[in-house]
Amino acid sequence: MTPEPSETCDTLLMAIVQSQDADIVENIFREMKISITRLPSTGAFLGRRNATLLVGFPHEHQQKILTALKENCRQRIEYIAVPLESAPLPLPAPTPVTVGGATVFAIEVEHYEEL
Repeated sequence: MTPEPSETCDTLLMAIVQSQDADIVENIFREMKISITRLPSTGAFLGRRNATLLVGFPHEHQQKILTALKENCRQRIEYIAVPLESAPLPLPAPTPVTVGGATVFAIEVEHYEEL
């Protein structure tokens, strides 16, 4: 979102979402006239591809941005192979893990400049 002369970007939001949700969120933010910066990232636990979205905006827009993320970044159940401890052979057992959604950090911005 390009700030109007009376608006300032006083909040920086960092949202980590799954890569399949990032495209949807980018399109929705584009329709809302909110510009974002997308950085590729990787989840530490499962090593899956994610995207870190950086969004600068005036504080009064925070709720509609969080609502858009909540409605479009869904959680999923995936299965990972975990070896059974008591088995004579290392047989993996499928274990359900909840992944997805969005992890969001909001940071107040004291100063920024466009150079």
